[in-house]
Amino acid sequence: MQRMSKLLPAVLLLGIATACNQGRHSPSGFRLPAGGNVERGKAVFLELQCHSCHEVPGTDVPRPTVQPPVPVRLGGEVAKELTDGYLVTSIINPSHKLARFAKASITVGGKSRMPDYADRVTARQLTDLVSYLHSNYTVRRPMGDYLRY
Repeated sequence: MQRMSKLLPAVLLLGIATACNQGRHSPSGFRLPAGGNVERGKAVFLELQCHSCHEVPGTDVPRPTVQPPVPVRLGGEVAKELTDGYLVTSIINPSHKLARFAKASITVGGKSRMPDYADRVTARQLTDLVSYLHSNYTVRRPMGDYLRY
């Protein structure tokens, strides 16, 4: 019985840890408030000039103009849903985790070419911008779903 009482907290912690990375609104992850507006987010995207560096395929957003081009495209198919925390961190602290591209094409002096927006956006703008970005991603279905008869 005593051994069982010592094992229970470990089992609970393991259960909590495995539930931590379950989608955009993970119970352990950072979450933005509900009510993000995609259209306002698109307006923020344009206002902050994100489109001058980032392409968003399948949208009517103007194409990038910056030279040299930034290879980081936003939107499209992804293997798993991006979390609010990942997108927010990418916006306010882009050097935290660099995209998997040749470092010379996305960095200057070891830091992201993208400026951080921590002191440039409000919480409302950030919530709307993340909603807009989410609206441009599609989670790719696992291959097993396509093989069913």
